[in-house]
Amino acid sequence: MSKTFIIEAVMLAVHGQLMLPSKPVTYLIPYTTIQELYELHSSPEPIMLEQEDDGFVKQMIGELIAFFEESFNKKKIEKALSIPWGKSPPLPINEHVTLKIVYAIDNEAYGDQFDPIETELILTALKEQAVLLTDQFDFIERLVEFAIPVEAFDVEDFEFAVEGDNQV
Repeated sequence: MSKTFIIEAVMLAVHGQLMLPSKPVTYLIPYTTIQELYELHSSPEPIMLEQEDDGFVKQMIGELIAFFEESFNKKKIEKALSIPWGKSPPLPINEHVTLKIVYAIDNEAYGDQFDPIETELILTALKEQAVLLTDQFDFIERLVEFAIPVEAFDVEDFEFAVEGDNQV
């Protein structure tokens, strides 16, 4: 059975281990984080500290954008965008990784403490009863501080999250 995680699209480019899990996983990705890929790809601002790493990550972002723009995948994504909280049919990446795009709607429920993308991640995790995966420790701290009822893991604990019985 596949384990489900809520993540931002850019994390797939930044953290290569997410594409090579030990067990099958499904990543639910809010659509706005796909839109964010275009901004990150064309931005002169570095994503990574090391220039070599930054170039590699931007290349991976370009590959992700190309994947999402493939005709068949684009049609699946557009299907999800027809209704709020719609989900795309599965977009398989490899034998262990499947993506689903979610047309998440930021209802400003957490607008004072979290930015719009963080709010969409939280709401998606709540709606889907799935684990949130992030590389932003301050985001996890704020989830705890404001008692947001979602389970979240740092990307460094990804294998533990995949292996463990930690579904919400």
